[in-house]
Amino acid sequence: MQKSRAVALLLSAAVLSAGLIFFVYQSGVVPSFRQPSDTGTYSGATQASPGQAPSDQSETDLSPDQASAGQVPVFEILPDRQKLIGLKTVAASRSRMVKTIRTVGRVEFDETKLTTINMRYEGWVEKLYADYAGKYVRKGERLAEIYSPEAASVQLEYLNLMKWKNQVPRFQRTIEFEWGDRYGTSGRFVTYDPELLVEVARQKFKLWGFTDKDIDKLEKNGDAFRTITVRSPVSGYVIDKPALRGSRVNPGDKLFDIVDLSTVWVLADVYEYELVSIHEGQEARISLSNNPEMAFDAKVDFVYPSLSGNTRTAKVRFVIPNPDGLLKPEMFANVEMLVDLGERFAIPKEAVFDTGVRQVVYVDTGDGFFQARRIMQGVKTNNLVEVLGGLQPGDRVVARAVFLVDSEAKLKGCGE
Repeated sequence: MQKSRAVALLLSAAVLSAGLIFFVYQSGVVPSFRQPSDTGTYSGATQASPGQAPSDQSETDLSPDQASAGQVPVFEILPDRQKLIGLKTVAASRSRMVKTIRTVGRVEFDETKLTTINMRYEGWVEKLYADYAGKYVRKGERLAEIYSPEAASVQLEYLNLMKWKNQVPRFQRTIEFEWGDRYGTSGRFVTYDPELLVEVARQKFKLWGFTDKDIDKLEKNGDAFRTITVRSPVSGYVIDKPALRGSRVNPGDKLFDIVDLSTVWVLADVYEYELVSIHEGQEARISLSNNPEMAFDAKVDFVYPSLSGNTRTAKVRFVIPNPDGLLKPEMFANVEMLVDLGERFAIPKEAVFDTGVRQVVYVDTGDGFFQARRIMQGVKTNNLVEVLGGLQPGDRVVARAVFLVDSEAKLKGCGE
């Protein structure tokens, strides 16, 4: 009987001990982490009194100033466990930051080398030499033959003036004339020299696109040309040809568009948040998407003043020499620009644990203890992040196994 009572007392004592341990653990009297104090002892960051739930405030709810002041809990990771997870720390310091902006571009015509050939008189297209788009023409090469009654009439008037010049002596006389244009222009004037009339007629021919060679040939033949030859003023490719054989053309109508492809433009799309780093004269490296080995060094020639409403990007222009014609309009290109940001207070990009709302780093406080701190970050490069607040020069932050350290902090009540 006494033996049974002793067993019952032992069981009761065991149950009470287990309940007491569970109550103490739930009430937070025993901390799940330790923080070194000035006296060398360790105390919990938040100890709740019996009946009160422990505080779940983490470091990320504090400001960067509070975090740097040490008002946040620390947690311990034993050296053996640090080696096991591959933990590595680096010191926050001033580093030279170079930002790489990568984007895509497209080869376009050089608009400064685009020429439009328009009609200056009324007529009909009788023959086309540049009869398809894409044809290469040289400067002075024939493009079309235009039949124009108006031009033929002016030629006849010019030939009559040439005959009259050789027959009339140089003295004052009054001349009545009717100019051979479609408006029936007529007038009267006093002249001392018929050469003036001839020179006026030559100037009118030139305004219509006649060359000195065409005028000399007209004088030599002594007969008006049936058609007028339209010649190319530049060398390049015909990219647009509205003119058709037999069609009627009026003054101002476009016949051809010709572009010189000895230089081309590459237009790259840059997002608006990256525009602050782009300026004219900035160096870039451009390579073709279909041939990455073909690369060109270029400089920003112009930054367009407006953005696309759909893509929120702005155009950046590069001028590329194209003597061999390897760059074709509408080709895609890869553009890479290096932006030197100078020396800034920065840490490795891998050291920042981004929750989507806050940016957190884990600082090594010494003796195997770590502390979570929220930072304010600035510009980013490929491997560095600028720190605007939350850290001091010399602070050592975890740069490897950050995710595992964050999981360890959460298990010990020091994470979010």
